Amino acid sequence: MSAATATRSIAAPTRSATRFWANLVLIVIGALFAAPLLWVVLASVDSVASYQVAWPETFTLDNFTDVLTPELTLLPLLNSILLSTGTAVVTVLVAILAAYPLSRYRSRFNGPFLYSVLFASCLPITAIMVPVYSLFVQLRLINQPWAVALFLAASSLPMALWMTKNFMDSVPVELEQAAWVDGASAMRALWTVVVPLMRPALSVVFVFVFLQAWGNFFVPFVLLLTPDWQPAAVSIYSFFGQYGTVAYGRLAAYSLLYSLPVLGLYLLVTRSLGGSFALSGAVKG
Repeated sequence: MSAATATRSIAAPTRSATRFWANLVLIVIGALFAAPLLWVVLASVDSVASYQVAWPETFTLDNFTDVLTPELTLLPLLNSILLSTGTAVVTVLVAILAAYPLSRYRSRFNGPFLYSVLFASCLPITAIMVPVYSLFVQLRLINQPWAVALFLAASSLPMALWMTKNFMDSVPVELEQAAWVDGASAMRALWTVVVPLMRPALSVVFVFVFLQAWGNFFVPFVLLLTPDWQPAAVSIYSFFGQYGTVAYGRLAAYSLLYSLPVLGLYLLVTRSLGGSFALSGAVKG
């Protein structure tokens, strides 16, 4: 047997063993993620749901009927959609305007500025909520959804700026130069050339910020006092009663309804944009 044949015979079992253990680890991780999802689905149709994953003895839709009320589900979901969408739109617009000079104009201050922004994103939101609450009280912005959306946009901006700047670096500057030759200004070239090419990337930033705002419980809970303005992330707290009691069936049904808008957003973004930058062939030497 030659040395090459012996090497291949030894490498084949090693590669098979590696693939086996990799698949096993992935199966275990998948099971850990699937178990909570399975509990949500089964508990939502169980009349006597508990915290354990169990097949329902009696299937029922009463849990969905109980939670599908304007005060408990419909209005909070609408508030969440408006709050999250407003936060994401403001964040994406500001991130585009802030990332453009950082991407196109070189300066010795770009690096320190970006690292300062990155440090700001590391601060936990709970560490600044006391001064933020005091500021909102002094400016009489408590219970104002638009002010909460602006604060959420400001807290999401550091990471959104980093993502947008990195995406914008991938757009060739020659495309803008061609627009400048045709008489377009820098801002016009940004909105007519760069932004359309960044649509898939901007959709990623939009979804990222939207999900952060959608699942944020602490900020709306502190700054929005009226139930009519509170989002679904705060309304879900109503299923946790006093003395540790939890309405598991209603909580599971509400959780399924709570996830539907996010799934719809993913499907919309995937179908309308799907794919990455279509820049191949855009610049010819």
